[in-house]
Amino acid sequence: MTPELTALALAGILQAVQLTVFAVPANRELGPDWTAGPRDTPHRPLSPVTGRLQRAMNNHFEGLILFTLAVTVVTLSGKAGAFTAACGWVYLGARILYVPAYALGLAPWRSVIWAAGFFATLAMLVAALL
Repeated sequence: MTPELTALALAGILQAVQLTVFAVPANRELGPDWTAGPRDTPHRPLSPVTGRLQRAMNNHFEGLILFTLAVTVVTLSGKAGAFTAACGWVYLGARILYVPAYALGLAPWRSVIWAAGFFATLAMLVAALL
């Protein structure tokens, strides 16, 4: 398996971990009747940290789409190499750091960390085109 694919697999596991890290406090705050129900009615607001965990999780779902596309293009085009591998690890490291940075409200560092992962993903796409 290429390093880029390994980073992608680990990013998928990270997404599952983020789901769990969000779901546990959300279930405690909202109660099992609401979380196990049809969710037809709006729920009461989440605590600030749980809300941040939810937004961090949703942000990773969005970023994971572009990262998956980048890994796929690099892998299928045969353009994988040391540079794209480094980009994959930067993306994964940034996503790992992003969760506590967001949960703790570390501005502007949360945005700086997000940008590192985003630009690493874009660099992979550009590398595949060159």
